[in-house]
Amino acid sequence: MPLRLERIEWMPSPPLVPDSEPLDIQHLSRMTLGDAGLEREVLALFSAQAASLMAALASLPDDAAALAHTLKGSARAIGAFGVAEAVDSLEAALRCGDDTSHALPAVGFAVAAAREAISARLRRS
Repeated sequence: MPLRLERIEWMPSPPLVPDSEPLDIQHLSRMTLGDAGLEREVLALFSAQAASLMAALASLPDDAAALAHTLKGSARAIGAFGVAEAVDSLEAALRCGDDTSHALPAVGFAVAAAREAISARLRRS
């Protein structure tokens, strides 16, 4: 049987971490299967959870690494990749026993940006 070759048009992949937006809406849509009601629900849940986790992380409790890991996973699930990246740095500092005085505020800024984007999106829907 002869080998048949086809020309395939190459298309670059989207960036793994969007540079400018706090939420990757395409990722969120894929994760919620395009269901607007489910999207609103997960965004509201994430916003509340993120606020709660940030309040808990403020005092750097013994379980701070686990709390940070929870926040990172939730952020990735909804497409808040800036939050996930900031939390990744915090987790690394916690694991190594490094100073978290820069990492924790960076997480706070990323969470605030994501929550503002979520609020704006929920107001529009």
